[in-house]
Amino acid sequence: MNLLYTVLAFALALGPLIVIHELGHYLVARACGVKVLRFSIGMGRVVWSRRFGRDQTEWAVSLLPLGGYVKFLDSRDPDAGPIDKSELSREFTRQNVWKRIAIVAAGPLSNFVLAIALMAALFMHGVDEPSARLRSVAESTDAYRAGVRGGETVVAVNGSAVRSWSELRWQIMHAAVDKTDVRMDLRSPDNGTYAVVLPASVIGKLDVDSDVMTTLGLDLWRPQPRIDKVIADGAGQRAGLQAGDLVMRLNGAPVVDGIAFIDAVRAAPGRALQVDVQRAGAPVSLSLTPETDANGRGVIKAMVAQAPEMVTVSSGPFDAIARGAERTWETSMMTLKMIGKMITGEASWKNVTGPITIADYAGQTARIGLVSYLQFIAFISISLGVMNLLPIPVLDGGHLLYYSLEVLTGRPVSVRVVEFAQRAGIGLLFMLMALAVFNDLGRLL
Repeated sequence: MNLLYTVLAFALALGPLIVIHELGHYLVARACGVKVLRFSIGMGRVVWSRRFGRDQTEWAVSLLPLGGYVKFLDSRDPDAGPIDKSELSREFTRQNVWKRIAIVAAGPLSNFVLAIALMAALFMHGVDEPSARLRSVAESTDAYRAGVRGGETVVAVNGSAVRSWSELRWQIMHAAVDKTDVRMDLRSPDNGTYAVVLPASVIGKLDVDSDVMTTLGLDLWRPQPRIDKVIADGAGQRAGLQAGDLVMRLNGAPVVDGIAFIDAVRAAPGRALQVDVQRAGAPVSLSLTPETDANGRGVIKAMVAQAPEMVTVSSGPFDAIARGAERTWETSMMTLKMIGKMITGEASWKNVTGPITIADYAGQTARIGLVSYLQFIAFISISLGVMNLLPIPVLDGGHLLYYSLEVLTGRPVSVRVVEFAQRAGIGLLFMLMALAVFNDLGRLL
């Protein structure tokens, strides 16, 4: 059932993105007067098709679900045959270079427009996210050395306003890629403000493949631990813990939050702990002896609340569109920087993911909720747009490279050069697909 759910989530995410991409090519081609012979979802042999419209364009579904294509009236197509003189003006290669550029660029641009629209809709709706309030910081961490102590809320990073944990992480990831200082403006619990700086010497050493926040010593603030549920016949029940108890101290020391309480319990299998809780406003002292689990850790069979502080991030229509466009641009630039770092060896090629990982994330985000799922679709739409703009022959970016050279030189790239580049591009794409599948299987296994 989980597999079916994942496959459906994957299909519902990727299918519309492919349609939007190809529809961009189709609509601009029609606007430029180019005749469209076929609009296909999928590649390879056509398994279903119908013809519609004045040109009797074939709308098709093809065998291999690996993208799609729009087939124009093109004299270079060996299957085209002789073209009627009345339709020569609608043949693709006879259009001026700027029309061809517009037609080819329309696909990736459609993906960017969709991402902006999705993000703008989410910003207008309002997204519940963990706040940028920080948990207490260990003295051995770079964050502590910079002056972070815990309980503060980050309000800006390098001059950019921060409203949630995801925005904070995003800004730090940007700095890690660019190897720049991170200046965080903080608001303390008593509403005082001050700034701390994590230097480029620290940020530049971060591995963007890992959890950069944990590496720096930054974590989500969480409230005082509260017992949500006590399971029968467990150490918690025997000690007298009850649902609703607020854990205040452990062996006389204040308990910071639920994670600290859980860590202390796990570190004390078979050892008595003095627990001070607040119950209905009154203090209660209990003796708690954790049991030992199969891994040698302490367990008390109780559920402890540790949800972070949440904020609703929302915007008005115009601000939402601007923020959607800004986030789309930043994500595109981040993707290009990561590709550049993989080429130069500064980042691992394990970052290349394929359909298995994408399907897994589609299923996970769909289970979390509609907002997470739409955020995932927007991210994939941006990735699809960026990848198609790479100057690789057979991709849209490769064709745009040919047309750019034509603009500069005043003549088209020779057919022989194009054919050679196409074969090289196909080989490169196959290698990238093989690497992506290999990485996917490595994560899966």
